Amino acid sequence: MDTASAPTRPYRLLQQRLDRNVTGAPDSPTFLRILQLLFTPDEADLARRVPTTFISLRRLARRAHLDEARLGDMVTSMAERGLLFDVEHDGQRYVALPPVVIGFFEFTFMRTRDDYPMAELARLFDQYFFERETFADAVFAGQTQIGRSLVNEDALPQGDHTEVLDWERASFIVANARSHAVSLCACRHHAQHAGHPCDHPMRTCLSLNGGADILARQGIAERISRAEAMTILEGAKAAGLAQTGDNVQRDVSYICNCCGCSCGMMNAIRRFDLRNAVVTSNWISAIDTETCNGCTRCVKVCPVNAISIVVGERNGHVRKWAVRDADLCLGCGVCYTRCKRGALSMQPRARRVFTPETTFDRIVAMAIERGKLGDLLVDNLEGWGPHALARVVQAVEKTPAPKIVNAIAPLKSTFLNAISATARSSSGPTAEMV
Repeated sequence: MDTASAPTRPYRLLQQRLDRNVTGAPDSPTFLRILQLLFTPDEADLARRVPTTFISLRRLARRAHLDEARLGDMVTSMAERGLLFDVEHDGQRYVALPPVVIGFFEFTFMRTRDDYPMAELARLFDQYFFERETFADAVFAGQTQIGRSLVNEDALPQGDHTEVLDWERASFIVANARSHAVSLCACRHHAQHAGHPCDHPMRTCLSLNGGADILARQGIAERISRAEAMTILEGAKAAGLAQTGDNVQRDVSYICNCCGCSCGMMNAIRRFDLRNAVVTSNWISAIDTETCNGCTRCVKVCPVNAISIVVGERNGHVRKWAVRDADLCLGCGVCYTRCKRGALSMQPRARRVFTPETTFDRIVAMAIERGKLGDLLVDNLEGWGPHALARVVQAVEKTPAPKIVNAIAPLKSTFLNAISATARSSSGPTAEMV
């Protein structure tokens, strides 16, 4: 794709549009170059007009001032390249704009590609993600995050009476999903092209439920059976990978099998000390220092460097043992699976972790925390009906006043009138899909 002479204005406007998303996309010459490699100028101009929740192709055609047939062709091409979400519902097509993560970064690297300069894109994404903290700070700014750690069920104490809910178990999530798909791990595939590969399995990224349906439709992931998905999950656990799932209770859309070497979320924790970049499980590791001999197996497999070895005197002898940083521990249980001496165990956290019920609830919570509720509402008012707006109001009612004041700062003076008008006039399948 020749971008040398492409005008920059469509790409700058698209960057600004993406930066209004709850996870953000800070301005950078590097990011501008990424957008130029992924989008044509016309596609960038279209993408900036697409909301983050689904809008019908018919409405989008009016918004973008495009013929519906031509728009359909553009959407098909962009969806196949992972630049738009494209679904069918009750005989109509609906479109939504993915964020950078989890979004078109992953969709670019979840399969082998001949149509993109993959090495250049990998280098540029590396630079954008990790050379400065700007992007990581934008994505992981609040307490509510995209992903949550799922504890390795083999690490849970036998006979423990602490309740483990169904949505906390990776095996339950996979076994009860209505659709399954698999793709390459985007992070490890990206690392391979960027020149710092790791040896962990590649075909491990599980898409589930609606996420599987969308990505399989777009050719980004391969449909698989429930049994094959369970086999991949168990193989990933055996390989010492940590399970990170969609941070919702219902309709989980993915489970990543993560390594500390390549995972973007884990690297944000390790490189920038962003300790809340992944929401912990409701478990935490505990080390019996009398049994531990400091062998370093747990240190080597912890994906966020939460375990270290200390040397000291015990009972008149100098010896080594492992210690765990409670603020860093994800509660994934990978360390437990590698301990040969029985010195590691998993214990319930003193306080249970909050997990949003649905994707809609998670996005609203993230928008409130990041001061982007106004952006979210203004961007999606055209497609939301009364039901969706009522759920936003419910979330607002449960939020402390200072956070709300910060969240609605971007709103224009017409905000309440716009909500009122939309609530009176909008309803239909879009509200069902958010």
